[in-house]
Parts: sequence; structure tokens; C-alpha cells
Amino acid sequence: MGQSLAKHDAAQLFPGDIVEYPRNRYFSHFAIYYGERDGVRYVAHLTSRDSDAKIPLYGRALRSEVKLDPIELLGKKYKVNNMLDGCYPARDFYNVVKRAIDDMMGQEVTFDILFHNSEHQATLFRYGVKKSEQIEKIYKYIMPAWEKLFEEKKL
Repeated sequence: MGQSLAKHDAAQLFPGDIVEYPRNRYFSHFAIYYGERDGVRYVAHLTSRDSDAKIPLYGRALRSEVKLDPIELLGKKYKVNNMLDGCYPARDFYNVVKRAIDDMMGQEVTFDILFHNSEHQATLFRYGVKKSEQIEKIYKYIMPAWEKLFEEKKL
């Protein structure tokens, strides 16, 4: 699974790796290792910090975007977590993933903690599959609150 939390050297990261930055015991922020430029290592990630809303409503931030930032700007503690490698093949970084990242930069995206968060974006880039293991863990607690609304076609 993922490596232990630590400050990594460049030899431990490969372009296309998913980098996980733990935030609290429930959630982490995820990015894709993009590579090195002029001695600085970069990750691509879905950010909500550029949202129009100071406090995202219901875990949603409009006008988020995929950005490139130096790897340690997001945090000094991180780990490689290519969590779906046993289920899906990683896509070719230079011919597929890098192009997808470059195409997404500057495009507005709605960040939504349940339906499109940084983990969804990272797995979409690496595997072409939208998954969030952290959301799947808490979804069983959320879904019962929505069940009756779905049945009554109110949601």
C-alpha cells in the first residue's frame, strides 16, 4: 500500500504517482507527482482555495481548478499512495496523464467533497477511473439520510 509519512527524495517519486497529504483522521488531500522543473518538484492537484466562497457550502467549492504547485507547498508530510494499482493499470504518464493535466489547468472545476474531490481527480488522472476510498468509508453513514428522499424523488 502507501509508504510511511516522510519527507521523500526525488528517487522515491515517479511521474504519475499519487501523493497523499493527510489532513485529519478522516480526510487527506491528493495530488499527482508531475515531475521536476529547475530543481523544484511539482504536483498537480485539484484545489478549492481559489473558490469564490470563503466557506464552501455543503463541501462544494465553485471555480476550483487543477494547479501545479511545488510538492512541499501542500505539506511537508506526504506519502505515495497508488491505492488502485492492484485493480487498474496506471496510465502512461507522458502520453496520457501529463496531457490530461495540461489540458485541465486553468479550467474551472466544481470541487465537491462527495462527488468530485482531490482523490477523485487523482485517480481519474492515474487510472482513468473516478474513485475515492475516503468517501466510500463515510458514505454508508450519509446514504441512509438520503434514501427516503430518493424514493420520494425529492433529491
